[in-house]
Amino acid sequence: MAQAQQLSESRLAQLLKRFPEADTNGDGKLTAEEFQVARQQSLGAEQRNARQAAAAQMQPTFDPGWEKDEFPPHAVSLKSPEEIMAIYKRGEAGRTYAEGSDALSFPKPADGILRILGTGHSFTAPGYRTLPAITRAAGFEQPLCLHNGGGRTGSVSYKWEQENGIFEFNGKPLPKLLTAISNAEWEAMIWGPYNGDRPKFYTSWIDFCEQYNPGMKFFVIDGWPTLSQVQMVFNRKGNPESESFFTDEVFDQLNDFANTGFAGFVKTLRETTDEVFILPTRAAITEAAKRFKRGELPGVEGLFKVIGGKENSIWADQRGHLGPGFDRLEGYVFYATIYGKSPELISAPIKFNNNPGFLTDDLDKIFREIAWTAVVKHPLSGVTDKNGNGIGDHLE
Repeated sequence: MAQAQQLSESRLAQLLKRFPEADTNGDGKLTAEEFQVARQQSLGAEQRNARQAAAAQMQPTFDPGWEKDEFPPHAVSLKSPEEIMAIYKRGEAGRTYAEGSDALSFPKPADGILRILGTGHSFTAPGYRTLPAITRAAGFEQPLCLHNGGGRTGSVSYKWEQENGIFEFNGKPLPKLLTAISNAEWEAMIWGPYNGDRPKFYTSWIDFCEQYNPGMKFFVIDGWPTLSQVQMVFNRKGNPESESFFTDEVFDQLNDFANTGFAGFVKTLRETTDEVFILPTRAAITEAAKRFKRGELPGVEGLFKVIGGKENSIWADQRGHLGPGFDRLEGYVFYATIYGKSPELISAPIKFNNNPGFLTDDLDKIFREIAWTAVVKHPLSGVTDKNGNGIGDHLE
């Protein structure tokens, strides 16, 4: 504003000739205040255009077959359960993050326990790997059937094409999840989003699941802030030089941009089924970052290792993978959302495979509280806790 107030009348007259639309009251004169408003609007438009251009550059291309109403007649999902099983038995097993606990079918579990299918990549891997340890401490084994990948190879569309043997995988099907879905009973499915996702990528899975297991629930993580998002939202060409850049307001702006997109996406998917929910990993990881900035995460040394250089950072690398110990935070979000109970209520020791030396019981307790708070406050998680007893209202 001070800069605008220093403009001379002659300079304002020149600016009026260049930007007549800035004269909002139409009196034929341009004031410093009118020029400042117009300037801010112009800068905002430039930033929006830059974000849109950056987002467009990040969008992958997809096979034109996705534009058609029907998939090719040789798609595995169009075959009978027996045919799908036979095709799967002739091929590879399919990558999983669940290791030995992964199977194509499970006996009917006790009430409330969900048999879960899932696709996903390195952003879902931490939750998949820690959820079984969490549920074991809660008193039950988690049934999982996963077909995972890394980056694009774990995306929803990639796995649909790969499982069906269509488009990029024409004639080379690997129908692990299609076999499980069509030949056994399941209650839920988890996905990890990827750049350029379209509703049809998800509704293709939903329709197939509903065909054989009506009433399933579907969960999608909403990721977390990454440095590529910082560059896109703030129109930057590189990383911030210091972690001091990451104020609460910066994180909020990053999340506002993402949350708007996820809300619209879930709304569209719910036109197919109401049973679509967000696993609010973004809110949980963001809250952890904010608490670190306030000095409230004992043992954690930094935000981004590539900026601050600290080993025990929340983010381990440029791509945004989680640092040591934060896999359990994602696992707690999975547990809290899927089962509607706070991990704070689990009294038995949780035997995680990885136990970083800096991760104390106090920090683990904070992770559990962060996860539950993120879940019950997220409008699309499907979980609320009005009386604050750690049990979702839908279970009481």
